[in-house]
Amino acid sequence: MGVHIDIAGLRPERITVAISPLAELGMALHALSEPEHHPGLKGWATGVTARLAPHLADRMCEADFLWRTTFSDLFLPFAGVPGGAVLPGETLAEELDLIDKLSDEEFVDAALEFTCPLTYGTPGPSPLVDAALRHRALELAAARGPHQARFTERLLNDPPQIRTWLRQFLQDCDAAFFADTWSRLRHQLAADARHKTELLRRKGLSEALAAVSPAVTLDGAAERITVDKFCAGPGTSADSGLLLVPTSLGWPHLMVLQRHGWQPVLHYPANSPELVAPASVEQLALRMAALSHPVRMRLCRSLARSAFTTSELAQAHGMTAPEISRHVTTLKKAGLITTRRRGRYVYHQLDVRVVARLSSDFLEGILR
Repeated sequence: MGVHIDIAGLRPERITVAISPLAELGMALHALSEPEHHPGLKGWATGVTARLAPHLADRMCEADFLWRTTFSDLFLPFAGVPGGAVLPGETLAEELDLIDKLSDEEFVDAALEFTCPLTYGTPGPSPLVDAALRHRALELAAARGPHQARFTERLLNDPPQIRTWLRQFLQDCDAAFFADTWSRLRHQLAADARHKTELLRRKGLSEALAAVSPAVTLDGAAERITVDKFCAGPGTSADSGLLLVPTSLGWPHLMVLQRHGWQPVLHYPANSPELVAPASVEQLALRMAALSHPVRMRLCRSLARSAFTTSELAQAHGMTAPEISRHVTTLKKAGLITTRRRGRYVYHQLDVRVVARLSSDFLEGILR
């Protein structure tokens, strides 16, 4: 599992760290729509929601599928502008202008991503010109609910009208709450971007990626970046460049834009509260599988209270020593127990700290 970015032959100067007000606005809308994903932002979200004018709150529901699941690639338009060398704008207005540089086909394709994704990872015709795809898009949107159905029909019938609606909505959000939020966050994000840029220049990409997140790694040949996620993406190539974009509102989400024909973007949480490296998705799956067996759960109950030898566990649970040994080996491979030798006896004990982190590791893993 995981998402891969091929960077073979990519020149170091084509890797850029930059901040994006539009990407941060997209994450702000996501956090307001899914506050449970971001418990650390509860105070901010409550304050913003309490001050929202009713008409803006209603409009926020018209197309919340563009940012509720994560957020649409429309909030990273610089990656889709032809030429592959465009950076985020300095201001929200500049980035809204970048959305206008996307063709109607690109705009529609990105807007349909969470309603009825059709050609995300591969090139293909647009539902604007392909009658069968149009019918399929409307059919999938209808299955998602009336909001998606109405939005998709309007989008396919009149893309410029939806462009205008989206631009005005984002401008109104900026005036209502985001301008104040951005004025507070942009200096922190700029400092993070400078730090990562300095790491790139002085210590190389591997060190910079390690500072982005322990879940991001560079292979030994420096030809592929792997982002440890539960999803398995189709992979993308960074032929034209790679952008690293920090967010202050995004933790625990670590997202990769890998849309066909777009410049890949790694959108990562700056100053995340991780004190230790999170478990990889492989480790997490191994641990949860180890705990799924009722015998091993009973063993964990004993091992959480004290250290036991294999013989002691066998006697306590009415099983043979080889049977206990097999279960203990499974728990040990999953990193759930520790083992120490005392004289000629080997004692096993549950690693309570690892088990205590399982729920947060699982939540972070599926939201990453």
